[in-house]
Amino acid sequence: MALLPKDPHGCPFLILAPMEGVGDRCFRRAMASVGGFDEAVTDFLRVPTNAHVQSLARVYEAEETAPIPLAAQLMGSDIELMAAMAREVEKRGAPRIDLNCGCPSNTVTGRGAGSSLLKDPDLLNQVAAAMVKAVCVPVTIKMRSGYDDTSRFRENLLAAQESGASYITLHPRTKADGYGPPARWDLIAEAKSFLKIPLVGNGDILSVEDALRMLKTTGCDALMIGRGSVINPFIFHQIRAHFAKTSYQPKWEDLLRYLQVYIAEIPAESSERLKINKMKQLMGFLFKGNPLLVERRQTMLTTTYTDFKSFMDFALPLLKEGWE
Repeated sequence: MALLPKDPHGCPFLILAPMEGVGDRCFRRAMASVGGFDEAVTDFLRVPTNAHVQSLARVYEAEETAPIPLAAQLMGSDIELMAAMAREVEKRGAPRIDLNCGCPSNTVTGRGAGSSLLKDPDLLNQVAAAMVKAVCVPVTIKMRSGYDDTSRFRENLLAAQESGASYITLHPRTKADGYGPPARWDLIAEAKSFLKIPLVGNGDILSVEDALRMLKTTGCDALMIGRGSVINPFIFHQIRAHFAKTSYQPKWEDLLRYLQVYIAEIPAESSERLKINKMKQLMGFLFKGNPLLVERRQTMLTTTYTDFKSFMDFALPLLKEGWE
């Protein structure tokens, strides 16, 4: 069986991207209730140099997005600890283990992890190879196009490939770019031209049209979608519908169920302020993705609310009006 199989209609393998912040358990559980994608990925599990991997691995729960598989993404640079952590999450049922070579946060790169691995292709190779050797499940690598620039672009990709990784996911921005400039899809096409292992395209897929254009212009083997799924939780179903030559128009009840699952997953001990802020973040994306709601987005975000119920009483009717 192919590692990244297409569906019966030729739709490529679709992956829900790991995202720090918004892409937490609440979001993954809500997205799993909607479905449409083939696999989800945890936001990174940081493996510091003083990590106790057995304890740290307990935060990974393979059943979280069931029946959709949930891959575990690890972030760190200690070769032995990353291998040990890979073994632990494999024991806990991880169907795939991903090495984070993309996080641009200064607090992460300052400790030699995330996209800082792109400064040292040899270390990248050694960390990934140790993880590959440690487990039986596929080990993959998610990486940016470089650190300060793309001068080591090809070297990093080949180092990743030579580690024995099963495939690479490329987010074609450098660490220095952050999330600002448009993703350079031409770099995905360039990588595809010389890699011998599959390549997953990631970055700036906000619509079905974007997904089709990435496939056509880069030749990538699969798609990973992050921000586009927060703006439109049904984007995966809509991509599948295109390949099946049907249409997919979600109803308000579908979005409401998505929101209900998200809210139910917010820890019960959370303060009213935390609940409001989490929902503001999620609603901010939903409003941003709806042309009828963009102008009301700032009002929704800046209005003062006495409690979580008052926020929902204000925001939900607006969202319903724009959705319908």
